[in-house]
Amino acid sequence: MSDMKDLKLVVAGAGGRMGRALIQSIDAIPGVVLVGAFDRPGAASIGADAGQLAGLSANGVIVTDDPGAALGGADGVLDFTAPEATVALARRASTAGLVHIIGTTGCSDEDEAAIRDAAAGARIVKSGNMSLGVNLLAVLVEDAARALEAADWDIEVLEMHHRHKVDAPSGTALLLGQAAAHGRAIDLAEKSVRVRDGHTGARPEGTIGFATLRGGSVVGEHTVLIAGEGETIELTHKATDRAIFARGAVKAALWASRQQPGLYSMIDVLGLKSHN
Repeated sequence: MSDMKDLKLVVAGAGGRMGRALIQSIDAIPGVVLVGAFDRPGAASIGADAGQLAGLSANGVIVTDDPGAALGGADGVLDFTAPEATVALARRASTAGLVHIIGTTGCSDEDEAAIRDAAAGARIVKSGNMSLGVNLLAVLVEDAARALEAADWDIEVLEMHHRHKVDAPSGTALLLGQAAAHGRAIDLAEKSVRVRDGHTGARPEGTIGFATLRGGSVVGEHTVLIAGEGETIELTHKATDRAIFARGAVKAALWASRQQPGLYSMIDVLGLKSHN
């Protein structure tokens, strides 16, 4: 039986690859306990024991298609689902004063605004990537972009993921691009280049380019190339196991449980310094 002080967590999208990794991490990390799990209506995971679903021993937590039922009595929810579901969960979390850890990517500006609004009542940690390595990389990218003048150095973000990923560029690529934009004190939306095709002309000075690759079972590979005349700097992170994201999400939940309502990032959780 778990200690009464354990943080009571729910996993959204329990039947997915990240959902199963989250269940495994909750089982392995002290201070947290799984009290609920849910998935979209019609999912094959509905009615399954969450522990067995994740390759563990049965834990008595049955996957439901009713988020409200799963969240009853919970302290927080771990959410790597889809933008529409995440926004609805953020509103639930705000009403109930929950911790809401968001690893969902592909959110629109309207989705982001709704999540910010929900943070008035919830303790939300949202990041395009929950790993320590990637967030450290983002700090390094920001520092490098600040130190190297745009007139002399071009920045490109290259990313590759598995064939099933549905959004592009990835949330991690955008996180790294945003770090570079902060370093240069520019607006990423105005200075990013997402597509090149045909006769594009010379590369506009000061832009941040993105290149997206998809294929196979690649968990995630990201490289920020900073290219100058006669030299190139490459800052790279390679993920080989989704467990790094799941462990980061659980760590974020434990950290957020001690905070006031608000919107936080993994930079906050990890205590890394960002200058933005």
